[in-house]
Order: sequence, then structure tokens, then C-alpha cells
Amino acid sequence: ISPAPKKILVIRFSSIGDIVMTSPVLRCLRKTYPNAEIHFLTKQRFAQVVASNPYITKLHLFSGDFGALANQLKLENFELVIDLHKSLRSIRLRLALNAPKEIDFDKENISKWMMVKWKIDRLKGIHRVDQYFLALKEIGVENDGLGLEYFIRAEDVSEKVTELAETNYLALVIGGTYATKRLPELKLVELCELLKGNIVVLGGQEEAETGHRLNQLFPERIINLAGKLNLNESAYLVRSASKVITHDTGLMHVAAAFGKPILSIFGNTIPEFGMTPYFGNQHEMAASESRIFEVDGLSCRPCSKLGYSKCPQGHFRCMNDQSMPLIAEWEAHH
Repeated sequence: ISPAPKKILVIRFSSIGDIVMTSPVLRCLRKTYPNAEIHFLTKQRFAQVVASNPYITKLHLFSGDFGALANQLKLENFELVIDLHKSLRSIRLRLALNAPKEIDFDKENISKWMMVKWKIDRLKGIHRVDQYFLALKEIGVENDGLGLEYFIRAEDVSEKVTELAETNYLALVIGGTYATKRLPELKLVELCELLKGNIVVLGGQEEAETGHRLNQLFPERIINLAGKLNLNESAYLVRSASKVITHDTGLMHVAAAFGKPILSIFGNTIPEFGMTPYFGNQHEMAASESRIFEVDGLSCRPCSKLGYSKCPQGHFRCMNDQSMPLIAEWEAHH
């Protein structure tokens, strides 16, 4: 843009993985406009994801009061608003701010809906990060190819976690926003039986009981930390893991930011939606070792753009038909 913008607002309300995927945009914006103020807006509960990002000048947090948020942001007089969420709320906010220049990206919602509803594939197969950069071309911001980044403040991580991080273990991420993105508990038990070595189980409060039961079954090898850590502690343990087995969830993208070999398990969603692990040029080895596991040939898949609390068909074959021996084999050979 000529002249260069002095104040830029980047919007991404949620969730963990989606916010992590904005990290290359923030870095490349800073490279292109080194003197600009770069502001970032997200939901209050995701503050930790970006709180220590060095490219952000100021962090704005949305806690539910849209009017107060709009009034607060109007005072900033942004010259450029980059909407990386593109929801009704973010569009409404853009209208309220009325910045001289606005940018959003192609979310492919109609194509995704056609794929879910009728299994008609009109998807472009472009990763979400690359979609962001296609939109940013018009203001001269180019992808530097360095991939995702995740920054952890030392004060967010307890001594216990830093000590554990020095040991040798596999990170098993059992979380996922929706039940149809998560392996059933019996499949996790089968997987843990087959895996060798120490396993650190990570997940949210919802997965705490499952993690506890896995620890009871394999007390010698499994440390259950699901529901016991803050986000940055989980990220710290992902960074130090030998490799990561994970559902399609936020920590999968954190693992990609740290260049970990990842085995990602996709259930009701599909990789073609553009949300697979995104590796930069410096993580080519991890990218070559990483694998996506999905059950091919299911006429019901994808059944949703996001997920459900249970399988709409009742059989849950997208997860029940996953091969635990093949996953364990991957772990043994990488």
C-alpha cells in the first residue's frame, strides 16, 4: 500500500489452531511494514496463544461485549484491517471500524458445504495459510516460507513441566473440540498397548477422565496430564516430545510450529479442507516423516465442516476403522 499503513488490525477470534496458523502472516506483515503498529484481536480465552508473539504491538481481547469492543477499536483509527476470521461478527466489526483498507480471504464455505452435503468436490485444495497469503498479495505481503511459530513465556511453565520435558517420551494428544474428531477410548487403549516407551497424554478438561483411565491401565509408561496444564505447558511438552500423535486439533498446529514429526488422525473432517499440519522450509525432515491417517472410501465423510457430539450415522467408522497397528508401526519407524 502506498503510503505504508501505520496501524494495522488483524482479526482472528478463535480457536487455538486457527490462531497459530496466523503466525506467518504476523511475521511477514512485520517484515513488510517494520514501522507499523500491528494490533491483534482474539477472544479473551485464547489470549495465551498470542500473548508473547513479538510481532504484535498490542493485543485486544473480546470478552462478549461487542459494543464496547467496537468503541474501543474505533479510537485506534486503523488504516488497514485484515480479517482472518471472516464471520458475521468480524464483518460487523469491520463495518463499524470503516477503515480505509480492508482485506479478507476466500474461506471456501460454499465448496465445503457442497462437499459435506452432496460430496461434490469443488475445493481448491489450498492450505489455510496459503489462502491468507493469496489475499495479502495485493498489499505486497509475501510468504517467507518459514512456516508457523509459537512463542512460550517461561513464567507460564511450571518447574515440573520443564523437568518432564528433559525426559524421552511420545506426546499423545487425545483432545479435540468435537467428539467426532476424537478416537474412542477403546481405540486409545489399543493404541497405548501397541506403542513402546513413555507416553505423555495431553488434552483438555473434557479428556481428563480418559487420560486417567489410560494411566491406570499403563501406570509404568503413561503420564496423564490431560486437563492439568495451561496451554503453554502443553505446548512446551509438545516441543520437547520425540514425536506427536494427535487428532486434528490445536496442538497439532503447535507441533507443526515446532517442526515435530506428526501423525495426525482425521475423523469426520478431511485434509482437503486445508487445515493439515503446515511445515516451513526449515522443517522439511519433519514434514517428510509426518503422516495423515484417515479412513478412505466412506460415503458419509466428511459429514461436517467442524464436527458433532456423536456420529450422525451411529457407526463412527471414520474413527472405529482406524488401524492402531499401522499407527504404532509409524511410531516405531520414525
